[in-house]
Amino acid sequence: MLGGGDADGTGRVLTGTDAAVDGALAALYDRHPDDHGHDRTSTGTGTGTGRSRTAGLGASVPSVVRWLGDIRAYFPAPVVQVMQRDAIDRLGLATLLLEPEMLAAVEPDVHLVGTLLSLRDAMPETTRETARAVVRKVADDLERRLAARTRATLTGALDRSARTSRPRHRDIDWDRTIRANLKNHLPEHRTVVPERLVGHARAARGVRKEVVLCVDQSGSMAASVVHAAVFAAVLASLRTIATRLVVFDTAVADLTDRLDDPVDVLFGTRLGGGTDIDRALAHCQAGITRPADTVVVLISDLYEGGARDGLTKRVAAMKASGTQVVVLLALSDEGTPAYDRDRAAALAALGVPAFACTPDLFPEIMAAALEKRPLPIPAD
Repeated sequence: MLGGGDADGTGRVLTGTDAAVDGALAALYDRHPDDHGHDRTSTGTGTGTGRSRTAGLGASVPSVVRWLGDIRAYFPAPVVQVMQRDAIDRLGLATLLLEPEMLAAVEPDVHLVGTLLSLRDAMPETTRETARAVVRKVADDLERRLAARTRATLTGALDRSARTSRPRHRDIDWDRTIRANLKNHLPEHRTVVPERLVGHARAARGVRKEVVLCVDQSGSMAASVVHAAVFAAVLASLRTIATRLVVFDTAVADLTDRLDDPVDVLFGTRLGGGTDIDRALAHCQAGITRPADTVVVLISDLYEGGARDGLTKRVAAMKASGTQVVVLLALSDEGTPAYDRDRAAALAALGVPAFACTPDLFPEIMAAALEKRPLPIPAD
């Protein structure tokens, strides 16, 4: 679209910034179908001299770092993040993220954190602190974006779940009070006599609800794992909610003791591997002491590697005991993921719909679950 090469057919020669932008794009996207995964050249970005476009970032850290600097100069952060993700996927640059110089140059985002966590075991000691700093920045940014609204929404839900018939004026629930006193409507005075007041009770000091986040840490769930870790830390900061975090593949790991720091949670995960959802839910179920006051949130694409019918039987048993179960196919901004439609249908038949949820919607979902209201399921 920018022109600059014989194949573009525009007859125009790019110079200056246009040529540099074209070269930065060409280094990533101008690849011939017959390349079979190999770069046509390793000359990096264009120089603005009008020569034909080149492709490839080379295999050295310096050339990639220069390219990262170029795209950060030419494009806004969301575009840079997309291009970085494409570079990792298309050019196999994941191993270069093990270099501190490379990590210092990238634009941190959720997907980069997922890649770093998957490379954790191969990461040299010299890179670990830089990697933690990258993860810390993303986690802190997410917490700033999500924490205040989550705390406000869930605190309000917990307050509304307790009612009192002798509220103070500021605690009166006027909608419920009017509905409760409609029989006292005086049309001639155009008023309702509030014979009985309904209000919100003040939140109890002790723990009133329990939330268990059960998170699939298979490779396809990387973004969901990052968001779940941040939300788990926020929920754990609410004194009236007892929060547990369980992550799983074919094994199960309880990370509840790390919830004071989402970065520690993330470095306690192991992205990749198989999946045994039934085993993970069994672990969660064993720790439930107050089923009627417990919400279990399963975050998984439902591709089960364990007992075929174990998942639905386990969820049915939880519901029968009074536990509320919420199933999220993803907790991310990426839209509906690939998922096991048969198992999703089986869960829906039990009255447990499975759906994808954005981080911005998650507080509303949790508030509805805590209040035992219908969930605000997003439209497809």
